Amino acid sequence: MTKNGATIIDGKAYAASLRERIKAEVPKFQEQTGRAPGLAVVLVGDDAASQVYVASKHKATVAAGMESFEHCLSADTAQADLIALVEKLNADDAVDGILVQLPLPDHLDEKAVVMAIDPDKDVDGLHVINAGRLANGEEALTPCTPLGSLMLLKDQLGDLSGLNAVVVGRSILVGKPMAQLLLAENCTVTMAHSRTRDLPDVVRRADIVVAAVGRAEMVKGDWLKDGAVVIDVGINRLAPEAGKEKGRLVGDVATAEAMDHVQAITPVPGGVGPMTIAVLLRNTLVAASARAGLSKPEGL
Repeated sequence: MTKNGATIIDGKAYAASLRERIKAEVPKFQEQTGRAPGLAVVLVGDDAASQVYVASKHKATVAAGMESFEHCLSADTAQADLIALVEKLNADDAVDGILVQLPLPDHLDEKAVVMAIDPDKDVDGLHVINAGRLANGEEALTPCTPLGSLMLLKDQLGDLSGLNAVVVGRSILVGKPMAQLLLAENCTVTMAHSRTRDLPDVVRRADIVVAAVGRAEMVKGDWLKDGAVVIDVGINRLAPEAGKEKGRLVGDVATAEAMDHVQAITPVPGGVGPMTIAVLLRNTLVAASARAGLSKPEGL
């Protein structure tokens, strides 16, 4: 779809096609191993947003023909008990991927929990071993959102070699792995953030902009180079307008302004968001294949 000459990148459609490709590969895995790939999701507490995410992941996992193992723990679960569950899942041959839903309750040490996950089952790609593998150019389980963003970029642009890319945001979940993925595609990458001097000028030099800073509409239209491709990872809810219960969801880019400049941009919602669960399924199948000594399925 185009608007003002710019293409709206349909992440929902791409994610649906990716899920179909994964679903087609699962029976091949079953024929060779005698079982379906398995994803275990651990939810601690009763955070409403996390419950919605976990339910969506369960539904998508089952729809892809995979085994879904849900573990819902009370908010007062002790650190030792959570680690013990992770270690049990590490040892379970039916489980190929482990995802501990974040954020965790305040009394739990998120870093220690993530570090307890077997790196070869770390389908969120947050373990330092997977981060190191990615930085070293080795095969790694990669965080779902940046990998999904890269898929959308390559679908839009094809070969990314030689393009200037700016990643705004330096989180371990998106910004840092996104930069490593773009480097691996032979982009020239600048990592920027809220404290970068002359940030608009830095962004204006980029052929590719990935906005993942967590500030509503921070990146303005006149920050963007004409013809740039923008991946907006942000999802922020504005204050509600008069007479409405909820405010609008917006990204980190002022989309309406950007449309006059960019070649293509992901919408919020409907852009990067749908890719996250699709890539989680992809990571689970890739992890299962590696654990079974099989080659990574083509095209994934």
